[in-house]
Amino acid sequence: MNKPLLILIAGPYRSGTGDDPELMAANLARLEEAAWPIFRSGHLPMIGEWVALPVLSSAGASGPLDPLGEQVMYPTAERLLQHCDGVLRLPGASQGADQDVAIARERGIPVWTSVDDIPGATLTSAGRPS
Repeated sequence: MNKPLLILIAGPYRSGTGDDPELMAANLARLEEAAWPIFRSGHLPMIGEWVALPVLSSAGASGPLDPLGEQVMYPTAERLLQHCDGVLRLPGASQGADQDVAIARERGIPVWTSVDDIPGATLTSAGRPS
């Protein structure tokens, strides 16, 4: 591996939550669970909500359900994909994640469905830092 890859983690965030903030937070936590294994593999993990939520906040929006959310949430992932080297698609129904995968494939960006398939994943056996 020559350089670290910027890998977008895509999966359910708002989908299946009925817009319940606690369920959305739980979905974000599931997305974030993949961040450490990606980082440990020598790469840089990215989640669209890590960018979109602060953008919404700085624009004065009340959160992802604010009308401004439509102008920020999906477009953020689309813009990130102009810089990402790969996408990790986590399980679960998600229109946004499916859109991320479609954009990645159009651009010839690799899509993985398991952290173990990401280049450098053999390093993941090292575990958590002490």
